[in-house]
Amino acid sequence: MTRRVKRNLASLSYTLQKAYWKIVTAKPSILVFAVAIIAVSVFLLGGGVYDLLEKPFFAIFIQGRMIAVQPYSLNEQLLAESIFVMLVYAIGAGGFLLTYQSTKYAYRPRQAFMFLLIGIIFIVIAYIAAEYAFLARWRLG
Repeated sequence: MTRRVKRNLASLSYTLQKAYWKIVTAKPSILVFAVAIIAVSVFLLGGGVYDLLEKPFFAIFIQGRMIAVQPYSLNEQLLAESIFVMLVYAIGAGGFLLTYQSTKYAYRPRQAFMFLLIGIIFIVIAYIAAEYAFLARWRLG
């Protein structure tokens, strides 16, 4: 082997070892970890696994008009329903995070109150939207 090839291989080995060590010793922040867990939870609770495995209909286009497809039983769901529920759960989780963040501003009561109020509003909106989606689905099924 030539010197140049040996040096490039040694350099590659060193670069890979350094990258591996950075990956192994990386410590993500608690916020990033919490957001990742919440995203996975929202995906699972919203029916993401069902959407990936069953590939449900979203809508049918007939003569340029969109016609929503209604499944035949309550055991099935539409892709739009699943996405809506995931968004509603994400809004509710954001509300809970805002209410938690409001506790960190004890010495700034106005900011703490605003975070708390906005968080509670998000939670109430998410609850009402989830109930509406469930009741609308129940009436149509």
